[in-house]
Amino acid sequence: MKKIALVSHGCAKNLVDSELMLGLLAQNGYEITLDETKSDIVIVNTCAFINDAERESIHSILEMVNEGKKVIVAGCLAQKHKEELKKEIPEIAGMFGPTDINKLIEILKEIDGEYISRISENPDYIYPESVERQQITVGASSYLKIADGCNYRCGYCIIPYLRGDYRSRTIENIIDEAKKLVSKGVTEIVLIAQDTTSYGIDLYGKPTLKEVLEKLNDIEGLGWIRIMYAYPTMMSDELLDTIAKLDKVVKYVDIPLQHSHPDMLKSMNRPAFDYRKLIDNIRKRIPDVGIRTAFIVGYPGETEEQFEHLYNFVKDMKFNKMGVFTYSREKGTPSYTLRPLVPQKVMKERQKKLMLLQQEISLNINKSFIGKTLDCIIEGYTDDGMIIARSQYDAPEVDGVVYIKSDTPVVPGDIEKVKITDCYEYDLIGVII
Repeated sequence: MKKIALVSHGCAKNLVDSELMLGLLAQNGYEITLDETKSDIVIVNTCAFINDAERESIHSILEMVNEGKKVIVAGCLAQKHKEELKKEIPEIAGMFGPTDINKLIEILKEIDGEYISRISENPDYIYPESVERQQITVGASSYLKIADGCNYRCGYCIIPYLRGDYRSRTIENIIDEAKKLVSKGVTEIVLIAQDTTSYGIDLYGKPTLKEVLEKLNDIEGLGWIRIMYAYPTMMSDELLDTIAKLDKVVKYVDIPLQHSHPDMLKSMNRPAFDYRKLIDNIRKRIPDVGIRTAFIVGYPGETEEQFEHLYNFVKDMKFNKMGVFTYSREKGTPSYTLRPLVPQKVMKERQKKLMLLQQEISLNINKSFIGKTLDCIIEGYTDDGMIIARSQYDAPEVDGVVYIKSDTPVVPGDIEKVKITDCYEYDLIGVII
Protein backbone atom coordinates (compact mmCIF):
# COMPACT_ATOMS: atom_id res chain seq x y z
CA MET A 1 0.00 0.00 0.00
CA LYS A 2 1.14 3.54 -0.75
CA LYS A 3 2.03 6.04 1.98
CA ILE A 4 -0.30 9.06 1.93
CA ALA A 5 0.47 12.53 3.32
CA LEU A 6 -2.10 15.06 4.46
CA VAL A 7 -1.91 18.85 4.86
CA SER A 8 -4.80 20.46 6.73
CA HIS A 9 -5.98 24.09 6.54
CA GLY A 10 -8.84 26.04 8.06
CA CYS A 11 -11.07 25.83 11.09
CA ALA A 12 -11.58 23.23 13.81
CA LYS A 13 -14.46 21.73 11.80
CA ASN A 14 -12.06 21.19 8.91
CA LEU A 15 -9.51 19.64 11.27
CA VAL A 16 -12.11 17.02 12.26
CA ASP A 17 -12.70 16.32 8.54
CA SER A 18 -8.93 15.84 8.09
CA GLU A 19 -8.90 13.42 11.02
CA LEU A 20 -11.81 11.52 9.45
CA MET A 21 -9.85 11.27 6.18
CA LEU A 22 -6.90 9.83 8.10
CA GLY A 23 -9.28 7.38 9.79
CA LEU A 24 -10.64 6.30 6.41
CA LEU A 25 -7.10 5.80 5.08
CA ALA A 26 -6.12 3.72 8.12
CA GLN A 27 -9.31 1.66 7.82
CA ASN A 28 -8.39 0.83 4.23
CA GLY A 29 -4.82 -0.18 5.05
CA TYR A 30 -2.98 2.93 3.84
CA GLU A 31 0.13 4.13 5.62
CA ILE A 32 -0.23 7.75 6.76
CA THR A 33 2.21 10.60 7.30
CA LEU A 34 1.84 14.29 8.17
CA ASP A 35 5.27 14.91 6.63
CA GLU A 36 4.62 15.55 2.94
CA THR A 37 8.30 14.95 2.05
CA LYS A 38 7.77 11.26 2.84
CA SER A 39 5.03 10.61 0.32
CA ASP A 40 4.40 10.96 -3.40
CA ILE A 41 0.68 11.47 -2.84
CA VAL A 42 -0.55 14.45 -0.81
CA ILE A 43 -4.11 15.31 0.20
CA VAL A 44 -4.53 19.06 0.81
CA ASN A 45 -7.68 19.73 2.85
CA THR A 46 -8.47 23.32 1.96
CA CYS A 47 -10.37 26.30 3.38
CA ALA A 48 -12.35 28.85 1.38
CA PHE A 49 -14.00 30.93 4.11
CA ILE A 50 -12.22 34.17 3.25
CA ASN A 51 -9.68 35.31 0.63
CA ASP A 52 -6.66 34.91 2.93
CA ALA A 53 -7.62 31.30 3.70
CA GLU A 54 -8.00 30.58 -0.02
CA ARG A 55 -4.56 32.02 -0.76
CA GLU A 56 -2.98 29.88 1.96
CA SER A 57 -4.63 26.73 0.58
CA ILE A 58 -3.60 27.53 -3.03
CA HIS A 59 -0.04 28.16 -1.87
CA SER A 60 0.04 24.65 -0.36
CA ILE A 61 -1.35 23.05 -3.53
CA LEU A 62 1.22 24.82 -5.76
CA GLU A 63 4.05 23.96 -3.40
CA MET A 64 3.15 20.25 -3.52
CA VAL A 65 2.69 20.28 -7.31
CA ASN A 66 6.08 22.00 -7.76
CA GLU A 67 7.67 19.27 -5.66
CA GLY A 68 6.32 16.70 -8.10
CA LYS A 69 3.66 15.25 -5.78
CA LYS A 70 0.36 13.80 -6.91
CA VAL A 71 -2.05 16.23 -5.27
CA ILE A 72 -5.64 15.51 -4.24
CA VAL A 73 -7.48 18.69 -3.33
CA ALA A 74 -10.17 18.22 -0.68
CA GLY A 75 -12.54 20.48 1.22
CA CYS A 76 -14.18 23.85 0.72
CA LEU A 77 -11.88 25.31 -1.95
CA ALA A 78 -12.46 22.27 -4.18
CA GLN A 79 -16.22 22.71 -3.80
CA LYS A 80 -16.14 26.45 -4.42
CA HIS A 81 -13.69 26.65 -7.34
CA LYS A 82 -13.75 23.19 -8.93
CA GLU A 83 -13.59 24.43 -12.53
CA GLU A 84 -11.12 27.29 -11.97
CA LEU A 85 -8.76 25.18 -9.85
CA LYS A 86 -8.39 22.44 -12.44
CA LYS A 87 -7.98 25.01 -15.21
CA GLU A 88 -5.34 27.04 -13.35
CA ILE A 89 -3.49 24.04 -11.86
CA PRO A 90 -3.95 21.21 -14.40
CA GLU A 91 -1.46 19.02 -12.50
CA ILE A 92 -4.07 18.34 -9.77
CA ALA A 93 -4.70 14.57 -9.74
CA GLY A 94 -8.12 14.57 -8.08
CA MET A 95 -10.65 16.61 -6.14
CA PHE A 96 -13.49 16.03 -3.71
CA GLY A 97 -15.64 18.40 -1.68
CA PRO A 98 -16.21 18.69 2.08
CA THR A 99 -19.32 16.50 1.87
CA ASP A 100 -17.57 13.75 -0.15
CA ILE A 101 -15.05 12.35 2.35
CA ASN A 102 -16.23 8.80 1.62
CA LYS A 103 -15.08 9.22 -2.04
CA LEU A 104 -11.41 9.51 -1.04
CA ILE A 105 -10.56 5.81 -1.41
CA GLU A 106 -11.99 5.47 -4.92
CA ILE A 107 -9.95 8.51 -5.99
CA LEU A 108 -6.79 6.92 -4.56
CA LYS A 109 -7.49 3.70 -6.44
CA GLU A 110 -7.63 5.67 -9.70
CA ILE A 111 -4.80 8.09 -8.87
CA ASP A 112 -2.50 6.71 -11.56
CA GLY A 113 -5.07 7.29 -14.30
CA GLU A 114 -6.64 10.52 -15.53
CA TYR A 115 -7.81 13.38 -13.30
CA ILE A 116 -10.79 12.32 -11.21
CA SER A 117 -13.38 14.64 -9.66
CA ARG A 118 -15.87 13.50 -7.01
CA ILE A 119 -17.53 16.79 -6.12
CA SER A 120 -21.26 16.76 -5.29
CA GLU A 121 -23.35 19.25 -7.20
CA ASN A 122 -25.67 19.55 -4.19
CA PRO A 123 -23.52 19.35 -1.05
CA ASP A 124 -25.10 17.51 1.88
CA TYR A 125 -22.87 16.75 4.86
CA ILE A 126 -23.45 13.31 6.38
CA TYR A 127 -20.94 12.52 9.12
CA PRO A 128 -19.15 9.23 8.27
CA GLU A 129 -20.04 7.44 11.53
CA SER A 130 -18.34 4.18 10.52
CA VAL A 131 -14.93 5.92 10.40
CA GLU A 132 -12.84 6.32 13.54
CA ARG A 133 -10.94 9.60 13.58
CA GLN A 134 -7.15 9.46 13.67
CA GLN A 135 -6.30 12.51 15.72
CA ILE A 136 -3.65 14.92 14.47
CA THR A 137 -3.50 16.80 17.74
CA VAL A 138 -3.57 14.51 20.73
CA GLY A 139 -3.59 16.45 23.97
CA ALA A 140 -5.70 17.74 26.80
CA SER A 141 -8.51 18.85 24.46
CA SER A 142 -10.30 17.46 21.45
CA TYR A 143 -12.94 18.88 19.13
CA LEU A 144 -16.17 16.95 18.72
CA LYS A 145 -18.29 17.85 15.72
CA ILE A 146 -21.98 17.53 16.60
CA ALA A 147 -23.37 18.84 13.28
CA ASP A 148 -22.33 20.41 9.99
CA GLY A 149 -23.90 22.55 7.30
CA CYS A 150 -26.10 25.55 8.06
CA ASN A 151 -29.70 26.67 7.54
CA TYR A 152 -28.91 30.36 7.95
CA ARG A 153 -27.84 32.48 4.99
CA CYS A 154 -25.73 35.22 6.56
CA GLY A 155 -24.80 37.83 3.97
CA TYR A 156 -21.03 37.33 4.19
CA CYS A 157 -20.84 33.54 4.55
CA ILE A 158 -20.16 30.95 1.84
CA ILE A 159 -20.34 27.87 4.11
CA PRO A 160 -23.99 26.78 3.49
CA TYR A 161 -23.31 26.75 -0.25
CA LEU A 162 -20.27 24.51 0.26
CA ARG A 163 -21.54 22.17 2.99
CA GLY A 164 -25.31 22.21 2.53
CA ASP A 165 -28.10 22.53 5.07
CA TYR A 166 -27.76 21.77 8.78
CA ARG A 167 -27.25 18.09 9.63
CA SER A 168 -27.05 16.86 13.22
CA ARG A 169 -25.44 13.64 14.36
CA THR A 170 -27.45 11.45 16.72
CA ILE A 171 -26.99 11.90 20.47
CA GLU A 172 -25.92 8.24 20.70
CA ASN A 173 -23.11 8.72 18.17
CA ILE A 174 -21.89 11.90 19.87
CA ILE A 175 -21.78 10.30 23.32
CA ASP A 176 -20.10 7.19 21.92
CA GLU A 177 -17.35 9.30 20.32
CA ALA A 178 -16.94 11.38 23.48
CA LYS A 179 -16.39 8.21 25.54
CA LYS A 180 -13.75 7.01 23.05
CA LEU A 181 -11.95 10.36 23.28
CA VAL A 182 -11.95 10.23 27.08
CA SER A 183 -10.60 6.64 26.98
CA LYS A 184 -7.68 8.00 24.89
CA GLY A 185 -6.86 10.54 27.62
CA VAL A 186 -8.82 13.61 26.48
CA THR A 187 -9.87 15.81 29.43
CA GLU A 188 -11.73 18.60 27.62
CA ILE A 189 -14.24 18.14 24.81
CA VAL A 190 -14.98 21.18 22.63
CA LEU A 191 -18.33 20.95 20.84
CA ILE A 192 -18.30 22.44 17.35
CA ALA A 193 -20.68 22.93 14.39
CA GLN A 194 -21.53 25.89 12.17
CA ASP A 195 -23.97 26.66 14.97
CA THR A 196 -23.97 24.32 17.97
CA THR A 197 -27.14 25.83 19.45
CA SER A 198 -29.34 24.59 16.54
CA TYR A 199 -28.27 21.04 17.30
CA GLY A 200 -31.07 18.46 16.99
CA ILE A 201 -33.73 20.57 15.25
CA ASP A 202 -33.47 18.48 12.07
CA LEU A 203 -33.40 15.14 13.92
CA TYR A 204 -35.60 15.66 16.95
CA GLY A 205 -37.81 18.57 15.93
CA LYS A 206 -36.42 20.91 18.60
CA PRO A 207 -33.05 22.24 19.83
CA THR A 208 -31.47 19.38 21.80
CA LEU A 209 -28.07 20.71 22.90
CA LYS A 210 -29.27 20.68 26.52
CA GLU A 211 -29.74 16.88 26.40
CA VAL A 212 -26.30 16.38 24.85
CA LEU A 213 -24.69 18.43 27.62
CA GLU A 214 -26.49 16.48 30.33
CA LYS A 215 -25.36 13.14 28.90
CA LEU A 216 -21.78 14.34 28.38
CA ASN A 217 -21.72 15.62 31.95
CA ASP A 218 -22.27 12.02 33.16
CA ILE A 219 -19.17 10.64 31.40
CA GLU A 220 -16.66 9.44 33.97
CA GLY A 221 -13.16 10.81 33.46
CA LEU A 222 -14.27 13.80 31.40
CA GLY A 223 -13.13 17.08 32.96
CA TRP A 224 -14.52 19.95 30.88
CA ILE A 225 -17.14 20.48 28.17
CA ARG A 226 -16.91 23.65 26.08
CA ILE A 227 -19.48 24.98 23.58
CA MET A 228 -18.34 27.04 20.58
CA TYR A 229 -20.24 28.96 17.88
CA ALA A 230 -23.59 29.76 19.54
CA TYR A 231 -26.27 31.72 17.66
CA PRO A 232 -27.95 34.79 19.26
CA THR A 233 -31.59 33.70 18.90
CA MET A 234 -30.86 30.18 20.16
CA MET A 235 -29.53 31.18 23.60
CA SER A 236 -32.67 30.15 25.46
CA ASP A 237 -33.04 30.52 29.22
CA GLU A 238 -33.26 26.73 29.42
CA LEU A 239 -29.89 26.32 27.68
CA LEU A 240 -28.25 29.04 29.79
CA ASP A 241 -29.57 27.46 33.00
CA THR A 242 -28.19 24.08 31.88
CA ILE A 243 -24.73 25.59 31.28
CA ALA A 244 -24.90 27.20 34.73
CA LYS A 245 -26.04 23.99 36.44
CA LEU A 246 -23.76 21.31 34.97
CA ASP A 247 -20.41 21.15 36.77
CA LYS A 248 -18.35 19.94 33.79
CA VAL A 249 -19.66 22.55 31.34
CA VAL A 250 -17.25 25.49 31.53
CA LYS A 251 -18.82 28.87 32.20
CA TYR A 252 -17.78 30.22 28.82
CA VAL A 253 -20.08 31.27 26.01
CA ASP A 254 -18.78 31.77 22.47
CA ILE A 255 -21.40 33.76 20.57
CA PRO A 256 -20.24 35.55 17.39
CA LEU A 257 -22.53 38.61 17.19
CA GLN A 258 -20.94 40.12 14.01
CA HIS A 259 -22.28 43.66 14.66
CA SER A 260 -24.47 45.70 17.00
CA HIS A 261 -26.22 48.19 14.73
CA PRO A 262 -29.70 46.93 13.68
CA ASP A 263 -29.35 48.18 10.08
CA MET A 264 -26.02 46.42 9.67
CA LEU A 265 -27.43 43.22 11.20
CA LYS A 266 -30.42 43.31 8.80
CA SER A 267 -28.08 43.80 5.85
CA MET A 268 -26.01 40.82 7.06
CA ASN A 269 -29.17 38.65 7.32
CA ARG A 270 -28.49 38.36 11.05
CA PRO A 271 -31.00 38.61 13.93
CA ALA A 272 -31.52 42.35 14.50
CA PHE A 273 -32.43 42.98 18.11
CA ASP A 274 -30.88 44.60 21.18
CA TYR A 275 -27.86 42.44 22.00
CA ARG A 276 -27.33 44.29 25.28
CA LYS A 277 -30.33 42.49 26.75
CA LEU A 278 -28.98 39.16 25.51
CA ILE A 279 -25.56 39.73 27.11
CA ASP A 280 -27.16 40.91 30.36
CA ASN A 281 -29.34 37.79 30.44
CA ILE A 282 -26.34 35.47 29.85
CA ARG A 283 -24.46 37.16 32.70
CA LYS A 284 -27.49 37.04 34.99
CA ARG A 285 -28.13 33.32 34.44
CA ILE A 286 -24.51 32.10 34.43
CA PRO A 287 -22.59 33.62 37.36
CA ASP A 288 -18.94 34.48 36.57
CA VAL A 289 -19.43 33.66 32.88
CA GLY A 290 -16.75 34.52 30.32
CA ILE A 291 -18.13 35.67 26.94
CA ARG A 292 -16.25 35.48 23.65
CA THR A 293 -17.61 37.16 20.54
CA ALA A 294 -16.52 38.22 17.04
CA PHE A 295 -17.37 41.18 14.84
CA ILE A 296 -17.03 42.13 11.17
CA VAL A 297 -16.02 45.69 10.28
CA GLY A 298 -16.27 47.18 6.80
CA TYR A 299 -19.34 45.26 5.66
CA PRO A 300 -20.72 47.01 2.53
CA GLY A 301 -22.49 50.21 3.50
CA GLU A 302 -21.12 50.38 7.06
CA THR A 303 -21.11 54.09 7.95
CA GLU A 304 -18.91 55.86 10.48
CA GLU A 305 -21.99 56.24 12.68
CA GLN A 306 -22.73 52.49 12.55
CA PHE A 307 -19.12 51.69 13.41
CA GLU A 308 -19.29 54.08 16.38
CA HIS A 309 -22.42 52.23 17.53
CA LEU A 310 -20.38 49.01 17.51
CA TYR A 311 -17.42 50.68 19.26
CA ASN A 312 -19.66 51.97 22.08
CA PHE A 313 -21.36 48.58 22.36
CA VAL A 314 -17.97 46.85 22.84
CA LYS A 315 -16.91 49.55 25.31
CA ASP A 316 -20.05 49.02 27.40
CA MET A 317 -20.31 45.22 27.20
CA LYS A 318 -16.67 44.48 28.14
CA PHE A 319 -16.39 41.05 26.55
CA ASN A 320 -13.80 38.69 28.00
CA LYS A 321 -12.56 37.70 24.55
CA MET A 322 -13.17 39.22 21.14
CA GLY A 323 -12.08 38.78 17.54
CA VAL A 324 -12.50 41.46 14.86
CA PHE A 325 -12.41 40.63 11.16
CA THR A 326 -12.39 42.89 8.14
CA TYR A 327 -15.11 42.09 5.62
CA SER A 328 -14.02 39.69 2.89
CA ARG A 329 -16.03 39.91 -0.35
CA GLU A 330 -16.86 36.37 -1.43
CA LYS A 331 -18.39 35.45 -4.78
CA GLY A 332 -21.58 33.44 -4.28
CA THR A 333 -22.57 35.14 -1.01
CA PRO A 334 -25.63 37.43 -0.72
CA SER A 335 -23.40 40.44 0.06
CA TYR A 336 -21.25 40.11 -3.06
CA THR A 337 -23.25 42.67 -5.04
CA LEU A 338 -23.85 45.10 -2.16
CA ARG A 339 -22.59 48.67 -2.42
CA PRO A 340 -20.95 50.91 -1.37
CA LEU A 341 -17.78 48.99 -0.53
CA VAL A 342 -15.79 50.25 2.42
CA PRO A 343 -12.14 51.01 1.48
CA GLN A 344 -9.58 48.51 2.79
CA LYS A 345 -7.72 51.27 4.64
CA VAL A 346 -10.89 52.28 6.55
CA MET A 347 -11.62 48.64 7.40
CA LYS A 348 -8.12 48.17 8.83
CA GLU A 349 -8.40 51.38 10.88
CA ARG A 350 -11.73 50.24 12.34
CA GLN A 351 -10.34 46.82 13.14
CA LYS A 352 -7.32 48.35 14.89
CA LYS A 353 -9.45 50.80 16.87
CA LEU A 354 -11.69 48.00 18.18
CA MET A 355 -8.78 45.71 19.04
CA LEU A 356 -6.99 48.48 20.96
CA LEU A 357 -10.16 49.01 22.97
CA GLN A 358 -10.45 45.26 23.60
CA GLN A 359 -6.81 45.06 24.67
CA GLU A 360 -7.53 47.56 27.45
CA ILE A 361 -10.73 45.72 28.47
CA SER A 362 -8.91 42.37 28.48
CA LEU A 363 -6.08 43.75 30.65
CA ASN A 364 -8.57 45.09 33.21
CA ILE A 365 -10.44 41.77 33.31
CA ASN A 366 -7.14 39.89 33.73
CA LYS A 367 -6.08 42.23 36.55
CA SER A 368 -9.32 41.33 38.36
CA PHE A 369 -8.15 37.69 38.52
CA ILE A 370 -4.95 38.52 40.46
CA GLY A 371 -5.16 36.93 43.89
CA LYS A 372 -7.96 34.57 42.80
CA THR A 373 -7.69 30.81 42.31
CA LEU A 374 -8.78 29.34 38.97
CA ASP A 375 -9.08 25.75 37.81
CA CYS A 376 -6.65 25.37 34.90
CA ILE A 377 -6.11 22.55 32.43
CA ILE A 378 -2.45 21.67 31.82
CA GLU A 379 -1.37 21.81 28.17
CA GLY A 380 2.42 21.36 28.30
CA TYR A 381 5.68 23.25 28.83
CA THR A 382 7.43 26.21 27.20
CA ASP A 383 11.04 25.75 25.98
CA ASP A 384 12.32 27.39 29.15
CA GLY A 385 10.36 25.13 31.49
CA MET A 386 7.25 27.20 32.24
CA ILE A 387 4.02 25.21 32.44
CA ILE A 388 1.36 26.25 29.90
CA ALA A 389 -2.23 25.92 31.04
CA ARG A 390 -5.66 27.35 30.25
CA SER A 391 -8.46 28.54 32.51
CA GLN A 392 -12.09 27.75 31.74
CA TYR A 393 -12.23 31.23 30.14
CA ASP A 394 -9.73 30.26 27.44
CA ALA A 395 -10.67 28.09 24.47
CA PRO A 396 -7.80 26.14 22.88
CA GLU A 397 -5.94 27.90 20.05
CA VAL A 398 -8.06 31.08 20.04
CA ASP A 399 -7.75 32.55 23.53
CA GLY A 400 -5.00 33.25 26.08
CA VAL A 401 -3.04 30.90 28.31
CA VAL A 402 -1.90 30.75 31.92
CA TYR A 403 1.88 30.56 32.51
CA ILE A 404 2.82 28.71 35.68
CA LYS A 405 6.19 28.53 37.43
CA SER A 406 6.42 25.24 39.31
CA ASP A 407 8.93 22.56 40.20
CA THR A 408 6.10 20.11 40.77
CA PRO A 409 5.76 17.75 37.79
CA VAL A 410 2.38 18.00 36.07
CA VAL A 411 0.64 15.87 33.47
CA PRO A 412 -1.02 17.41 30.38
CA GLY A 413 -4.78 17.06 30.75
CA ASP A 414 -4.76 17.37 34.53
CA ILE A 415 -6.88 20.15 36.00
CA GLU A 416 -5.00 22.01 38.74
CA LYS A 417 -5.91 24.84 41.10
CA VAL A 418 -3.82 27.86 40.15
CA LYS A 419 -3.49 31.10 42.11
CA ILE A 420 -3.13 34.04 39.72
CA THR A 421 -0.20 36.30 40.64
CA ASP A 422 0.20 38.57 37.60
CA CYS A 423 -1.06 39.13 34.06
CA TYR A 424 -0.46 40.46 30.58
CA GLU A 425 -3.12 41.88 28.23
CA TYR A 426 -4.31 38.44 27.15
CA ASP A 427 -2.46 35.90 29.33
CA LEU A 428 -2.28 35.16 33.04
CA ILE A 429 0.62 34.13 35.32
CA GLY A 430 0.14 31.92 38.37
CA VAL A 431 1.32 29.24 40.77
CA ILE A 432 -0.15 25.82 41.49
CA ILE A 433 -1.54 25.58 45.01
